Amino acid sequence: MGKKKKFRISDKMYYWLMVLPAIILVFLFNTRTWPGILAAFQDFIPVKGWYGSKWVGLRNFRVFFMQPNSFGIIRNTLVMAVGKIISVQCMAIAFALMINEVRNARLKKLIQTFTYLPHFVSWVIFATILKSFLGTDGMINMALNSLGLEKFSFLGTPSLFQPLMIITETIKEFGWAAIIYLSAITGIDPGLYEAAEVDGARRWQQTLHVTIPGIRYMIVIQAVLHLGSILNAGFDQIFNMYNTLVMSRADIIDTWVYRQGIVSMNYGVGTAVGLLKGVIALILTAAAYWAADKFADYKIF
Repeated sequence: MGKKKKFRISDKMYYWLMVLPAIILVFLFNTRTWPGILAAFQDFIPVKGWYGSKWVGLRNFRVFFMQPNSFGIIRNTLVMAVGKIISVQCMAIAFALMINEVRNARLKKLIQTFTYLPHFVSWVIFATILKSFLGTDGMINMALNSLGLEKFSFLGTPSLFQPLMIITETIKEFGWAAIIYLSAITGIDPGLYEAAEVDGARRWQQTLHVTIPGIRYMIVIQAVLHLGSILNAGFDQIFNMYNTLVMSRADIIDTWVYRQGIVSMNYGVGTAVGLLKGVIALILTAAAYWAADKFADYKIF
């Protein structure tokens, strides 16, 4: 008789067992809201419920694309979302490379702390601080006025709104985003730096030929994984910063859905656009994960 094979749990199975309770909770929480998807295909009336409201098919989806500014909203969303991703990641990489060169440990921790802190401040507070600087009666305009110059409406100029949103998002998030790059830098073999130094490479040359190639996979991973959030231009930020003067450049998909679904109580239309955005995000996330696996050899487990 042959020997009995012992049952062995693979290493990956332990990881799946570890996250299984969380997966079950997320599944149960999300599946309870699935009937709400029906509202995207109905003239939804809350008192009639999901199963009593009139079925209208794809009419709610057509409402958005029939809006005169629908493509402008999509353009604003993409411009700000892509701009924020590129700006935050580039600044995070540059900051990680610079902070890595700081040799004083206490100074290094102090700088990191100051750059991390804005990430934990809500946009309600952060927007209030920005308005106190950039508003019509803000500090910058007060300084201009004291110099005899005319006040300038920074937050009321449509052409400046999108750049300001990208810049302020970068200021708030680049320190937090740099953490993963700093972790990648610490994983580089010190022997590579020693070898480069023996070959006569200076600090900048070591950064260019050792540090950056050492974190290139992390850069690729971050780039492809952010593809799934390309339709998230930042509702909290835009909602707290925009006004009627800049609506043509500030209105994004999420703010439009908010006004339709909550303010105007067109629940079906708001749900339809939200569902469409979610489906696109799911496809992009799956594509990003496939790209990360193919080009950067990245897997969750």
